[in-house]
Amino acid sequence: MDRRARQHAGFTLLELLVVMAIVAILLSLLLPALSTARREGMSVSCGSKLRELGHSLAMYASDYEGRMMPAAYWSFATIGTGPVVYWWGTNESTIVDHERGFVWPYLQSRLERSGIYECPEQPWGSYLPQGAAGGVTSTYGYNGYYLSPEYTPGWGFQIAGRRWQSMSSVRDPSRVFAFGDAAIDLGADTPHNNALLDPPQLFDGGGWQTNSSPTSSFRHRGKAQFVHVDGHVSGYRAESQWLTSSRFMIGAVGVENGPYYVPDWRDWSD
Repeated sequence: MDRRARQHAGFTLLELLVVMAIVAILLSLLLPALSTARREGMSVSCGSKLRELGHSLAMYASDYEGRMMPAAYWSFATIGTGPVVYWWGTNESTIVDHERGFVWPYLQSRLERSGIYECPEQPWGSYLPQGAAGGVTSTYGYNGYYLSPEYTPGWGFQIAGRRWQSMSSVRDPSRVFAFGDAAIDLGADTPHNNALLDPPQLFDGGGWQTNSSPTSSFRHRGKAQFVHVDGHVSGYRAESQWLTSSRFMIGAVGVENGPYYVPDWRDWSD
């Protein structure tokens, strides 16, 4: 055999190092792009889930004379003592039961931890659960402050003067949020999930006060996604003055309730 052929049958150490360097450079260029594509995919998935929640709201309203679903409900016989039924289900001491929620009959997705109730950007383990049973409630918030019946557990006697909204009574449904990315900063090392889309201002019976903990979560690389009452999905990029928790990117879209949360807030009275 030709001696020179034997000498060039394999890579030299220098050639291997050059190839490894090229591969490392290519990976450094590709990984950010792959990460961006993955995050974009999660945003698309989130939008699909929100769209389905918006569709479930419209179907609920169709079955109940146009009325919007409650954020939460107590029967008057058990106010303060009986179980609360939320839009997403019930929260008993040992189990979170989604099948009792107001949206459940209208959902197409299977229930699982990566299912309809959780945003892909806020998966199980990345937040502290609000449920007593330590189970998934939802990382999406419902705009119950505006859409719910006037007597709603936790809010009823603060906002009892306003009307229970119907599909036809919502002012500017193409702008009003129905559901959106939500979380709350309660001082822990990670955020808590929050299944209510609390607005930037709250009504205390005598007027509007700034809410120190609105719950819109700008977790999609600085953007929050919402489904509007008319069913379309939009994303809004955070501005610094909107944030009440800069470390978790939580706040509201704007510093006043209109037009996205409570469009007729200036008309409210005690």
